[in-house]
Amino acid sequence: MIYYFRSEKERMERQRIAEASKGVGKPKVGGKFELVDQDGKKWSSEEQMKGRFSLVYFGFTHCPDICPEELDKMAQMLDLVSVALPPSSPSNPTLLPIFITCDPARDTPPVLKSYLQEFHPRMIGLTGTWEQIKAVCKMYRVYFSTPEGVKPGMDYLVDHSIYFYLMDPEGDFIEAIGRTHSAEKAARIIGEHMSDWKGKITK
Repeated sequence: MIYYFRSEKERMERQRIAEASKGVGKPKVGGKFELVDQDGKKWSSEEQMKGRFSLVYFGFTHCPDICPEELDKMAQMLDLVSVALPPSSPSNPTLLPIFITCDPARDTPPVLKSYLQEFHPRMIGLTGTWEQIKAVCKMYRVYFSTPEGVKPGMDYLVDHSIYFYLMDPEGDFIEAIGRTHSAEKAARIIGEHMSDWKGKITK
């Protein structure tokens, strides 16, 4: 009985966090967009993210340390969630791991494909024009400093926000997962939100 009430209290707290993220007066995080994936094909958030939980991360392939560390963690999170909620589980829609570059001039589809293969086979890499990337970053409230109109061979620094954005199957923002979260803690948060979901899902 004590366990039930504790579990229900934790579930209600997760629901409060998810609902607070959609609250009136709060800036919306996320939205519809179209980019190009690592295979050079058009990728639509409306078609691919609808009905699935998504874990969205913004970074760039020339990042020397933080992005590789966070993508390693993302890969661990995916595997941990898959163990906790196997595909046969009715509460497990596919968790979509999405890497959106903040450096479209250098991160072409072939570059993204080669880079992401080092981390996890399910990772989706997205790129586009500078204007498209800027628009998506704005949707997700992501700061990035990539200059516009860079020429091939130019050297420059890129600074950006460092969060994983957990989105629900309706495309709504649930929770931001930061660097202080271990892979185990992050996977537990994701798995709990996925288990709580009562709406439609796509396998």
